[in-house]
Amino acid sequence: MKILIVYSGQDRAGMNIRDSLQKLMPGLGEDPVPFASHFVSLTGFDERLIYAESFGTGIDADLILFISRHSSVNPVPVLTVHVTGNYRDAELGGTPRTLPPAAPVVMQAVLRALKKNAPEGYRASYEVTHHGPTGLSVPSCFVEIGSTLPEWEDREAGAAVATSILEALRDLPVNGIPLIGFGGTHYAVRETEIALGTRGAFGHIAHSREVPALDREMVRRMAETTGAVAAYIDRKSVPAPEAARLTGILAELDLPVLSEGELRELGEIPWPAYRAICRMAREIDPDARPRLNRAVCTGRPERVEFNSDLLDETLKADPETFFAELAMMPVVSLATPARRILPVFISCGAPTEEFINALITLCVKLIRAKKATAVERDHLIIREVRFDPEKARNLGLSQGPVFSRLAGGRPALHNGQEITPEMVQTCRERRVHIPGLERYQ
Repeated sequence: MKILIVYSGQDRAGMNIRDSLQKLMPGLGEDPVPFASHFVSLTGFDERLIYAESFGTGIDADLILFISRHSSVNPVPVLTVHVTGNYRDAELGGTPRTLPPAAPVVMQAVLRALKKNAPEGYRASYEVTHHGPTGLSVPSCFVEIGSTLPEWEDREAGAAVATSILEALRDLPVNGIPLIGFGGTHYAVRETEIALGTRGAFGHIAHSREVPALDREMVRRMAETTGAVAAYIDRKSVPAPEAARLTGILAELDLPVLSEGELRELGEIPWPAYRAICRMAREIDPDARPRLNRAVCTGRPERVEFNSDLLDETLKADPETFFAELAMMPVVSLATPARRILPVFISCGAPTEEFINALITLCVKLIRAKKATAVERDHLIIREVRFDPEKARNLGLSQGPVFSRLAGGRPALHNGQEITPEMVQTCRERRVHIPGLERYQ
């Protein structure tokens, strides 16, 4: 990959980062030099970079990294990364309603390196999409030092940015999931945390105040220029009606909306496999939400039906242990608003028969450990003994301490007569058919 790093002679922070890059890479200049599996070159520009519209024409590069300063009305020491573009007017360079190509995976790699290398007192963050230049034909991003002159000239900050750029380029490619983001402040706090803690790699991000002006075409451009496969909405900063409107647009564009929890749960599963799982989940139940387990495989998903009665009895007996053990199995479970778990699973390459046998064995073990059971051929008989208030009242007892003792399994005296718990109990019996039950004991 050909990578061009660009600075402005008017920019103190850009020249600071440039000096550190050249110390780390002697000979770095106009002529490309090899680095990792890439070729890197460095060039200066006389104008302020945000107004350098002519720069994007005829560039022989696959990626452009602009090294620059960051300014803010509320200045804090910060190292940032963002892509350029204008959702509405072009107040700071570029063309109105224009978004250039983003480099989401590169931006995520740079952000993570900035977080690791930031000097004490600095934080690392995304910024939302803003300012020019917008006339770029290849992916680009700005990497900046903020927010005032002392930070722009801070040699330690310049070295941290230069080191982070080289570390990010060295580690490419990474297994990121290209996303577009909606909502938050200028520093895109939630998107930053997601990119630092998950595979979610953001390209274009829209500030909360921009969201009401985003129409279908602009959302489509955000996705297209990012190469996004999904979207994230910061629902705490985007009003519910706007979030619903965005969700509708994204559905028309066939872009799923992922929550932070879903991105964290996704782990290392390949995106195509995850999408196939989601499609199958919707076929099983339109309201189904897949729960990815730690041992999820990456093969072709298959629907696996399970014994609903056995599952229900297990959840009554010991749901905590059941879900902990299920999390280690190579399948996807499904939940809906009405049911914590459906009696249908999605297998992703694991042998279906092995999974069913393991799950039946687990269910039988948990039920027998917590309930009174018996076995009759292929039936597991579950007996549940309960205190029966009606039987107690038929013996002349009334609610109070005597009820409490008997409900707790202790005998009680009434009119000089001992009443045992067995005298006021009802036995409920349920039979669960499990073919080949003897194999699972």
